Amino acid sequence: MRAVAEEQQFLDVAMARRDQLLEQLRAELATAGDELAAARQRGLRKQLHDLGRAGDGLVFGRLDGLDGTIRHIGPAGLRHEHEDADPLIVDWRAPAARPFYTATAREPLGQARRRHIRTGAGLVTGVDDEPLDGSAGGDLVGEGALLAALDERRTGRMSTAIATLQREQDDIIRAEATGPLIVQGGPGTGKTVVALHRVAYLLFTHQQMADQAVLVLGPSPRFLDYIAQVLPALGETAIVAATCDTLLPGVAVGRAESRTVSEIKGRALWQDALDRYVTSLLPPARPLRLRWAGEFYRIEAEAVRQALASATRGRSYHRARAAFADQLHHLLAGAVAEQREALLAEMEEGYEELLANFDRRAQPGPERTAQTGSDIDGLLSEEEVEELRERIAEDPAIARFVEAWWPTRDPAHTLRLLLGDPALLGRFAPDLAEAEIALVTAEPEAWAPGDIPLLDAVADLLGEIKTGNSSPYGVPVADRARDQRDWVYGHVVVDEAQELSEMQWHMVVRRCPARSITAVGDIDQAEASHRNTSWERAVHAVLGERWTAAELTVCYRTPREVMELTGPVLAAAGSRNAPPRAVRSSGIAPWIRTVASAHVAAAASQAVAELGRRWSGGSVGVVAPAARVAELRAALDGVPVLTATQAKGLEWDATLLIDADGIAAEPRGWNGLYVALTRCTQELGRLEISDPGAA
Repeated sequence: MRAVAEEQQFLDVAMARRDQLLEQLRAELATAGDELAAARQRGLRKQLHDLGRAGDGLVFGRLDGLDGTIRHIGPAGLRHEHEDADPLIVDWRAPAARPFYTATAREPLGQARRRHIRTGAGLVTGVDDEPLDGSAGGDLVGEGALLAALDERRTGRMSTAIATLQREQDDIIRAEATGPLIVQGGPGTGKTVVALHRVAYLLFTHQQMADQAVLVLGPSPRFLDYIAQVLPALGETAIVAATCDTLLPGVAVGRAESRTVSEIKGRALWQDALDRYVTSLLPPARPLRLRWAGEFYRIEAEAVRQALASATRGRSYHRARAAFADQLHHLLAGAVAEQREALLAEMEEGYEELLANFDRRAQPGPERTAQTGSDIDGLLSEEEVEELRERIAEDPAIARFVEAWWPTRDPAHTLRLLLGDPALLGRFAPDLAEAEIALVTAEPEAWAPGDIPLLDAVADLLGEIKTGNSSPYGVPVADRARDQRDWVYGHVVVDEAQELSEMQWHMVVRRCPARSITAVGDIDQAEASHRNTSWERAVHAVLGERWTAAELTVCYRTPREVMELTGPVLAAAGSRNAPPRAVRSSGIAPWIRTVASAHVAAAASQAVAELGRRWSGGSVGVVAPAARVAELRAALDGVPVLTATQAKGLEWDATLLIDADGIAAEPRGWNGLYVALTRCTQELGRLEISDPGAA
């Protein structure tokens, strides 16, 4: 085939050029050593990494312009050996590559043809040409390549999709990062793919984000493991992946909590309540009596009040404490200097009177003249006062006084004092009912998921205590960010964002005050304890009206045969949204078997074995009610058996759904059933219980 031969010739040239550049980069790094500027070293290592990770997959696309220009598209840019020539390969994130994802037959954007190129082991294995002159075209960009990718077996790990991104996905990936972007997308619309590729695009476009790192928040450790290799495969390492439960360094969740308590702790009212509580811990303005060098000195209440007002303005508890201590050192130095000056003035008066008496005795008669002794003003110079202040600041006794009057506080202990005292809760969180306060104060010592956002808020209000032990800059930025609770990220991505409580949204904004946030999710898949049924309601308490909405409307993953089942489930869940439009068919109708409750494990084992044979080389997953998971895991060793909540964001070639009615009966169960139905890319099997009361 001529097209394959043509692209093979180009690939050979590109690989030879890549190898040449790799050799040059290694040589420059090896010979320059420490003399090379740190920024230059980072840039060279980034180029080395990008070219190396591309392997044999240097190119996946080509654009033929109406003006005769040809651009090859790849996972990383590859410059020509002639500096004034166009790049051999354009990075997929570069503006010049955008028509590859957005050009259509109706809007060709100056392009005559788009070509998808498949490679493996250094060989071009196939090409798909798509004319952009109106002679052909459908809803999908590179339909053949996309459907081929969707039909591939699932390995249990997400892969990159840079060769098959669709226009509505690319629009979101390249959207400006000037504020929160909330992306609504139903099952199979590529929400996670869009979010992760958006990270890669933003890090390519905005270097300062790489300097600050990007935080990726997922719903569970299993989900984070599923997506773990996507961003490294795209060349990005300045990434911290976490769940809301693991955001606080050194803090772990040690117990579960009821949905009722979780909902109470997730309300936005806690932010103001905790602010009032921490503010109440500030010391009152009163006269202070301090001892220095064996003498006592008094700082008047008005001076203390002014110092407090200045120190606490816009500062956390501990930062205000440090600012007040600094002012107190000045005040005490002033008081010491003033007292010394007064004492010296008294001594001067006595000395002058003594000299005057001596003069009168030495000069009797009218010839006597009044003379004075040497002028001694007693004033300390500015340098002497500053030296005095420094000595006071270093005095352990003064530090002990400040600690006793304005103690440092541990966030965990501070929060536990509040949560363990119904009177305090009633005072600072008056919007909580007595019964709700009783539920919160009855909790044991170990932290539950709902406590983590409260602890984060208290830690932020208290502020960090300066220790001088910040991470050295030789440590990778992601590791430094991961170890610091108050790290400010360049961007935050939230997946399954519909599950976040209002207090968890506060955690997100706290880590990116500039609000450069991308949140993706499906409000119809929400299973959290809150009752949000719209994005407006979900984010208003924290983001207000200052956010942008986007939507993914096309389902690529879940086959049409399965999506046709979701309409009644969405209606039962109270959804106001239409399910996404499926663009592919697997040709396999969903099937149902009815079994007795006592035989569920055996029937599941048989069904999983059948699915495993049909989808050999792929994956099979099982979704069941929480009450059946333990039994099924024991019977299905090595097979993922998950609740609907745990399955969120995952996909398998085939899904076995067990006891749909049992899932629907769980809290927010219809939303959970919507999740469970839509996890497969090919086949859905169901086991229904003939005697549900026996479960």
